Amino acid sequence: MKIGVLGAGTMGNGIAHVLSIYNHSVILVDVDEEILQNALSTITVNLQRQFKKNIIDEETLESSINNIKLSTNIKELKSSQLVIEAIKEDLNLKTTIFMNLDSICNSTTILASNTSSISINSLAESTTRPKQVIGMHFMNPVPVIKLVEIIKGDKTSPETLNTIKKLSEGIDKIPIVCNDSPGFVSNRILMPMINEAAYCYYEGVADASSIDSIMKLGMGHPMGPLKLADLIGIDICVYILKVLYNEFKDVKYKPCKILISMVEKNKLGKKTGEGFYKYEF
Repeated sequence: MKIGVLGAGTMGNGIAHVLSIYNHSVILVDVDEEILQNALSTITVNLQRQFKKNIIDEETLESSINNIKLSTNIKELKSSQLVIEAIKEDLNLKTTIFMNLDSICNSTTILASNTSSISINSLAESTTRPKQVIGMHFMNPVPVIKLVEIIKGDKTSPETLNTIKKLSEGIDKIPIVCNDSPGFVSNRILMPMINEAAYCYYEGVADASSIDSIMKLGMGHPMGPLKLADLIGIDICVYILKVLYNEFKDVKYKPCKILISMVEKNKLGKKTGEGFYKYEF
């Protein structure tokens, strides 16, 4: 399948990486040439790591890199059978992008969003093809995590849903379907847990390492909530919590003050070198 991936950040390059392994023809688009080159470098390093671990063979390593084309021109997505949008979590920006994709792409193209919280129905309404709009929420790191949370809009057609489910299974992912709702299932449950862990830290109940260790050892979580917040990005966590709070008007979704403060200080987690923990680049 010819697939466009719009946005070459962490999620976008991870999605392109996985699709390329399974011999899909991928065009990775971003407005910034440097981001595109960094994405290709990241993909290449991660493919080489998989090769060294015998997850892929040398032929797959080479073909995967050859399966990816880079472009700064969104119009090159015109002939894609599927476009997966993976830009920042911003409703206005995503809506504009979907309007542009709708005018650029062939009438049969499916438009999917990797959004972690924004309404699929809202994005679908900005197009003339709501039956072909769907959520395809990959998890970070994309090459490792098996789940793809498939979000069905009110007007998403059965044909679109089945195509995306089969594609997900074909790239060795497990698609789980849910209906459109703020935060869907994953973040509607996860973000209040991260927020409550932040309150425990903020109120001095325990330090970050102790909070995470209790959740790992006692609850069987592979990663503690504060470490996970650092991995996701504190700014993204705050954004999703605000979406949930605005939609549900429930104080349990109101971001903890420590999270707001960390965003103001640019302590966004692993990507900036400091969040609840410190990181070396």
